[in-house]
Amino acid sequence: MATATTDKKDNLKLSIAFNEGLMALLSLALIFAWVKFAPPLTVNYVLIAVSVVGILPVIWSAGQALWKRKITIDLLASIALAFTFIKGEWLSAAFINLMLASARLFDKFTELRTKHVIERLMKLRPERVKIKINDKFEDVHIDRVKVGDLVVVESGERVPVDGTVVQGQASIDQSTLTGESEHVTKKEGDKVYSSTLNDSGSIIVKAEKVGADTTLSKIISMVDEASRAKTETERIADRFSAWYIFFTLLGSGVIYLFSRDLNVVLSVLLVTCADDIAVAVPLGFTIAIAKAGKEGVVVKGAAIFERIRKLKIFVTDKTGTLTKGMAKVVTVLRFADITEEKFLQIVGTCQMNSRHPVSLAMLKFLGEKKISYPSPDSFHETPGDGIEAEKGGEKFFAGKISYLASNGITPTEEESKKIAELEDKGYSLTAIGSRDKFIGLMVLEDEVRPLAKLSIEETRKLGAEKWIMLTGDNEKVAKKVSEAVGLDRYYANLKPEDKLELIKKFKKEYKGDLAMMGDGVNDAAALALADVSIAMGAIGSDAAIEAADIALMHDSVKKIPELMLLSNKSMKIIKNNFWIWGITNVLGLVLVFAGFLGPTGAAAYNFITDFFPVMNVFQIYFLKTKISGEL
Repeated sequence: MATATTDKKDNLKLSIAFNEGLMALLSLALIFAWVKFAPPLTVNYVLIAVSVVGILPVIWSAGQALWKRKITIDLLASIALAFTFIKGEWLSAAFINLMLASARLFDKFTELRTKHVIERLMKLRPERVKIKINDKFEDVHIDRVKVGDLVVVESGERVPVDGTVVQGQASIDQSTLTGESEHVTKKEGDKVYSSTLNDSGSIIVKAEKVGADTTLSKIISMVDEASRAKTETERIADRFSAWYIFFTLLGSGVIYLFSRDLNVVLSVLLVTCADDIAVAVPLGFTIAIAKAGKEGVVVKGAAIFERIRKLKIFVTDKTGTLTKGMAKVVTVLRFADITEEKFLQIVGTCQMNSRHPVSLAMLKFLGEKKISYPSPDSFHETPGDGIEAEKGGEKFFAGKISYLASNGITPTEEESKKIAELEDKGYSLTAIGSRDKFIGLMVLEDEVRPLAKLSIEETRKLGAEKWIMLTGDNEKVAKKVSEAVGLDRYYANLKPEDKLELIKKFKKEYKGDLAMMGDGVNDAAALALADVSIAMGAIGSDAAIEAADIALMHDSVKKIPELMLLSNKSMKIIKNNFWIWGITNVLGLVLVFAGFLGPTGAAAYNFITDFFPVMNVFQIYFLKTKISGEL
């Protein structure tokens, strides 16, 4: 029912846009006929008819705004049209209709653009898919696919669901979500996402998220939400327009009192009767956000986009942001008298229910070693600390050294020396214990992102003042990463609640907007506290897409300075429209008072100059913001 109502509203908007477009074309044709044929009486009558029809929606719109105690440009246009009627300036009236119809068409274009973007995204989802049922392939509609179904994706087809490859191998183009053109090879066990393109190969995917739960659908919802709130710049433009209209009407009244010349008053009204700012500002934001989206950066609203360029403080997690987030097991150390296979089985039992990146790295290691392990009878994870698992009446603990110590498990002197030695080398350690003794250590390392240092330097050039890292890792690991990428400060051995308190502290301690960058899952609370929250590698993460203000679909920290540069340049272009408006209006008034422009000339001048701000914002399409280029 809601969809039908929405469709009716959209059809009504399209109908209005069509009628206004028809009005614009008719006005243009009449102006041409007037100039070309020195007009016959018929053209004059048609001009009058068009002027009467054209004034009705303008008066209606002005009346609605006044009823809501708002002063809009339609009020000024209504008065200007009324003066053209009094003076019989039908050609001027045609120009006003042409100008207003064109402005409204641009406005409709801005309003409906989001819908068109959503429709374009929806088209990336296949309508028909092949699912495997009892060794047979059945062609079904996408809405019939359920979680657990095996979906066949052949070469040249788009992946219709989020899921895991269970058979085959393919080269996948993920540019629709990440903005990166480089293809990714997907094989058994790898994740694939709705709307991505199978460039070559054939795979069978087990559906894990379908319909509204897929990454593509989450992005569509985010794009829809992004179109709702007004930015500070748009609010300034609205307030500016109200005062501008008030003083224009006041000035016109003063001019008439002193000159008693309706031609001059009408010319002034026709020059200043502009709707260009109200159209150009939101259109500029729409273009800029769409451009960011093509680069794999989803920005939740124009207000957030406007704020990006003002960011001063960056607080970031370590794993998956400054580092690749793909921790790798370097070695295994056993302190207890058990076989390596038994030790790794205990590790698997502890880690199998956790989704933490370190746990996933250990499970991947076990998979490569072909180690099978039993499920725990009970499982409890303390975020930021460790895991307690029970199997066959025996309790096992996995996590930080301090977590095991809090459960009565402390290393011997010899074990402590080995732990200190590994920490000094910058390795991450996961300790495994049982009852009152250490069983062993899983030794891991995580590689720093190649462009992290350069990206941080570039954000400083764009106004960032502080970069601070918060991590649950030990002091030595934190120091190693901090020095590698050039951070100002770092805090180690933190729990999620510690990060929360530090964000509150930073907001009091530092001036300027604060951005928090994390994975959108473990850092959800800290992200919520920041002025701007940024989720890294949000592809496939519902929590990241829903919680963050900005979702970086690709695991690339270089997107941060690129987005800051895009915001900075776009805002300059958008705000330049105020200068364009001011200069063209002042010039037009000078020409009126100098006697070069009468009512018809003023209307033509206004019509032409109204397009300058609108055309200006289209520069945003061609901005260069790549870190490897201008940066």
